[in-house]
Amino acid sequence: MAYIDRSLEPVVRKAAREFPAVVLAGPGQSGKTTLLRHLFRETHRYISLEPPDVRAAAADDPRSFLELNPPPVILDEVQYVPGLMPYIKERIDKSMGKTGQYLLTGYRNLLLSENITESLGRRAAILQLLPLSYREIAKTPQANFPWETGARSGRHNFVFRDLWESFLKGGYPEIAANPKRDVARWHASYVQTYLERDLRSLRQIGDLTLFHRFLRALAARSAQLLNITDLARDLGLAVNTVKAWISVLEATCQIFILRPYFRDVGKRLVKTPKIYFADVGTLCYLVGLKDAEHAMSGPMGSAIFKTAVVAEFMRRLSGRGERPRLYFWRTSTGVEVDLIVETAGKLFPIEITMSATPDRSMARNIVSFRKDLYGQSEKGFVVHPGDVTLRLVPDAVALPFADL
Repeated sequence: MAYIDRSLEPVVRKAAREFPAVVLAGPGQSGKTTLLRHLFRETHRYISLEPPDVRAAAADDPRSFLELNPPPVILDEVQYVPGLMPYIKERIDKSMGKTGQYLLTGYRNLLLSENITESLGRRAAILQLLPLSYREIAKTPQANFPWETGARSGRHNFVFRDLWESFLKGGYPEIAANPKRDVARWHASYVQTYLERDLRSLRQIGDLTLFHRFLRALAARSAQLLNITDLARDLGLAVNTVKAWISVLEATCQIFILRPYFRDVGKRLVKTPKIYFADVGTLCYLVGLKDAEHAMSGPMGSAIFKTAVVAEFMRRLSGRGERPRLYFWRTSTGVEVDLIVETAGKLFPIEITMSATPDRSMARNIVSFRKDLYGQSEKGFVVHPGDVTLRLVPDAVALPFADL
């Protein structure tokens, strides 16, 4: 499979020069192992902890295992042996903090995060690798955000249908590197493998058929306010069960939870959030969409496009080594801005519209947001699926998705 350059590469290299350990977390098949083996193929040995015999050896006698696999080394899928962390810390401390010794990959789940925090502390840099961004697929992984370069009026040269075809495919590297791959079959296999192997290792899920129903129902609510009580009632599940399943999906980077933006941080935690699937291709598969025309013209069209935009910002920010701070804004009277991006101490309001013909009215909520924050917000953008970049009002520019 051809290697695809990732925007996170310089961040990983820098972290390996500065920390004894680097942890690369993210969902399965996002390219964690491929990235590390590509960057450090000449300097680090590679050991996978997934095979049962290797896993047992590491768990039964961790000191001997680490002695037989000395640094510099890549240890893949460390979530299978969380008890290995204290012994890695022990070896790091003996080496007086020499950098780049242990490169670790694993699902970003709560168990993994807790073990790393407790055992390695400041000895490890924890980075997140999500599926490919649109920019990475387009082979421009280091592209700047529009507010860094200035969005100039003009037209983008791309085929509208191709954009929606890319949404159906999603961003997993295996699909991007193999254009002839059967997309629906790949996503079906991914969901099945993810359910049977990975989710079951984190949370007891007895009825897979019911969990499939839950996934599909959740996908149908992507880009919407998340009412857990209603979801549980519709599926005939206990509220606590739905909360537990959602927490696992979030912890393993399958979904994102967006909370409303308030200057009072405490309010963000208690107000109703929105849910977004992390990969728009997975979303399309779960809601049964296989054709680009049906995807963009059907009832899920707006949700799919909004999911694609939010996921793109999430991936772009993670690719810089940042912890994405994304919110939405909603007033008691129903005025709403789809996405608030907080980065470098600044706030950028983003409206998302399905119309490829943007007009001034689409920027009115951005104007309201900036007025509400008394000018503390930066100028915003109205992201659309068309091909034109155009200043709508002094506060906002219409921007094609392909120019994000």
